[in-house]
Amino acid sequence: MAVGALIGAYQENDAGELRALLPLAGRTLIEYQARCVAAAGAAPIVVLVERVPPALHEALERLRVDGLSVIPVSDSNEAASRFEAGSLILLVGDGVAAPAELLAQLAEEPEPAIATVPDDEPHEAFERIDATSRWAGVALVDGRTLGATAAMLGDWDLQSTLLRRALQDGALRVRVSPPGEPLLADSADQLAGFERGLIASSRGIRRDWASRYALPVIEEFATERLLETPVRPQWLIWTALTLIVAAAFAFTRGWLWPALGLLIVATPLDLVAGRLATLRLRPLPPRLLSRRLLWPAAGLALLALGWRLTFHSSGWGALITALVVAAFAEAARIEQGHDEVAGQLWLFSWRNAILTMIPFALASNWALGLSALALYATVSFFIVQHWHHRITAD
Repeated sequence: MAVGALIGAYQENDAGELRALLPLAGRTLIEYQARCVAAAGAAPIVVLVERVPPALHEALERLRVDGLSVIPVSDSNEAASRFEAGSLILLVGDGVAAPAELLAQLAEEPEPAIATVPDDEPHEAFERIDATSRWAGVALVDGRTLGATAAMLGDWDLQSTLLRRALQDGALRVRVSPPGEPLLADSADQLAGFERGLIASSRGIRRDWASRYALPVIEEFATERLLETPVRPQWLIWTALTLIVAAAFAFTRGWLWPALGLLIVATPLDLVAGRLATLRLRPLPPRLLSRRLLWPAAGLALLALGWRLTFHSSGWGALITALVVAAFAEAARIEQGHDEVAGQLWLFSWRNAILTMIPFALASNWALGLSALALYATVSFFIVQHWHHRITAD
């Protein structure tokens, strides 16, 4: 069944500001809410607002630029007319910051459902349902119920009236508990903790020791700073790719330290890009071309280093060693495929290889660094091969 979304954006806090425009994750709360329901598959997305101030108009325009069509309406009857009679509608309360997982869970319910929290002091800001429960600020309601409620609403509040009608019709109650509870925000300070939780949860699985142990501080700093900018995640990946290709060129010119510096700068950029995309609820495609090109680009930089050392210091052995590194690294990647290998954290990767070269560069022994990478890639290949054959045998 089709699922739409109705978001409230008309209530002001004590400072006279729309709750919907409170800052969250570098954008506004209304943008976060819209991205959450869109990620849950909701369409259309309707925003109920008495007036559209310039800041709200800008927020809605940013959503449209990102491909999300959000429709502002000024009254409940117009809101009801935007949905099909038989559709289910995700209702998101004004000022409610809900985990995306909770909205996705509600969107999968076959019948109307209401998220609830306990009726206790920590949840006193939420609307009371009965002696033991309060409304958590999100629900799945029926389009017919919305239409009937809008027709008889008058001056009553749509959210509360629609909630009561849904309860009377026997909507399923879904009890939520920490850490999956929504937050009813009235100020930016209240959203700060929710934002920190979003940033922390955006850190995905790290598959190499460089990203697990060496880059987290840089990654966290860059993610927090870039959240408040218009920088798109794809730009960061293209920047990383450009830096790696530029490093390859620098190696051919003999600018070894500047080349290594470019490679080091490139190492966290795709990780930061992934986190920004996650926080903005628009994950990067698994087979994004620019991200897939990072591996061959790193191989190009490796061969460029081998070529430079061959003709200016170490003889043909350097280029042959670089080819060995590239061959075994690619063989290990193909052998592994998409499987998880025990101890994968320590196996050869382009990030691990770059950081491994640093001590050899400090010792001005680039040729020995290439030899170390050759040994690293070779051992990694045989570990992956042994693991793969053992799994196949079992």
